Amino acid sequence: MNLGLRGKVAIVGGASSGLGKACAVALAQEGAKVTICARSEQKLKQTAEEIKDNYGAEVLPVVSDLTRYKDIKRLVDETVRAFGRIDILVNNTGGPPPGGFFDHDDEAWEAAFQRLLMYVVRICREVIPYMKKQGGGRIINDTSSTVKEPLDNIVLSNVFRVGVISLAKTLSRELARYNITVNNICPGSFDTERMQQLLEDRVTTSGKSMDEVRAELLADIPAGRMLGPEELAALVVFLASDKASGITGATIQVDGGKIRGLF
Repeated sequence: MNLGLRGKVAIVGGASSGLGKACAVALAQEGAKVTICARSEQKLKQTAEEIKDNYGAEVLPVVSDLTRYKDIKRLVDETVRAFGRIDILVNNTGGPPPGGFFDHDDEAWEAAFQRLLMYVVRICREVIPYMKKQGGGRIINDTSSTVKEPLDNIVLSNVFRVGVISLAKTLSRELARYNITVNNICPGSFDTERMQQLLEDRVTTSGKSMDEVRAELLADIPAGRMLGPEELAALVVFLASDKASGITGATIQVDGGKIRGLF
């Protein structure tokens, strides 16, 4: 299937590893030009070289801390300067530290707000005017399955990612007339560094072994396995394509069947 992404320009957040990297790779495989950003300069450059060497794609690495507005502005400006447009925005950042309600002080709540919600507000504010001028665009927010079924001991993620969903629904209605779609994806349990962190925290809090904790996790996933990052990236690529022009305001999980809810 020709998804019509050749020559399109994408910005992918948190793209030096994990789900963000998988999304950047998948877009590059389809012929898109990709700006990747993350805080680690070394890992970001390694990822850029890997994508260039393996797929011959045009890749722009921009070291950015997406909790800082000046870094967001620079990221957008450098993308436009290099490629002349922005067609696709994949909002993705690492999750906040695990913990229950009484485990986090005001500083931790503020940091999570900036990292998970305010970052999306700010980068959309910078990117949408370019998409309007171009006559269209795709915004895809990588959130979490917790927006549909909150999980214990990750209260910061539970709270602020829901705000992203509400923002996306609002924007989807405002921007549909401009051929700009806004959708959310909700990853479940993926084999990433973030998942390893959550499993280690569960080992600490439960007193169980890593094998026991992992077995409990897999037992609650009908597919019986953790998913690979490329499986989520496949959905991102489709939502970024012309084929998905009629899908907007949607929140779609990729979780191996774990979420029990109807919506």
